[in-house]
Amino acid sequence: MNRIPASAPETPGFADLYTPKLVTVLREGYGLGHLRADAVAGLTVAIVALPLSMAIAIASGATPAQGLWTAIVGGFLASLLGGSRFQIGGPAGAFIVLVSATAVRHGMDGLILATFLSGIILAAVGLLRLGAFVKFIPFPVTVGFTSGIAVIIFASQLRELLGMNLTHEPGPLLEKIPALWAARDTVTPQAAALSAATAGAILALRR
Repeated sequence: MNRIPASAPETPGFADLYTPKLVTVLREGYGLGHLRADAVAGLTVAIVALPLSMAIAIASGATPAQGLWTAIVGGFLASLLGGSRFQIGGPAGAFIVLVSATAVRHGMDGLILATFLSGIILAAVGLLRLGAFVKFIPFPVTVGFTSGIAVIIFASQLRELLGMNLTHEPGPLLEKIPALWAARDTVTPQAAALSAATAGAILALRR
């Protein structure tokens, strides 16, 4: 008996990869049930993303309003032009270190330019299908990178967390820690108590 070889799946082209999500969703059919589910999901993401975006903006040297507008505009663009209908777009705390360093060195205009260039680079990476090379990055490198960013973010927020009074807070971590230790007498008990209560509430809600 002769067997007919199965045809290989076609590789999606440029139009298939970069068709906006709005077009594909409307093409597949979108009803009231989908709208209701998306509204609940969008509200859930907004409850987390909006305060987080303002916190990231403050930690990066920007204003809360800039972080709020960035989250709103970026969220709409990601939902409108994204490639997957199951994609969730939102702010990432790991970018605080990169955003703050860029804002300090190049200002807000440089930060906006860097954002546009990052989008162009990501589009080029997707077009050239270079995302598969991520699997060659060792796991310890990824964990170390994430852990290092967590330590830097925590150290950068100790002044606000404890209500400390510093005339100048160094940027590098090894210079920041001695400066914070030298200002330990300026800790505000009310701020420290509020921070401890907030952390305790977060841990209790997780359980």
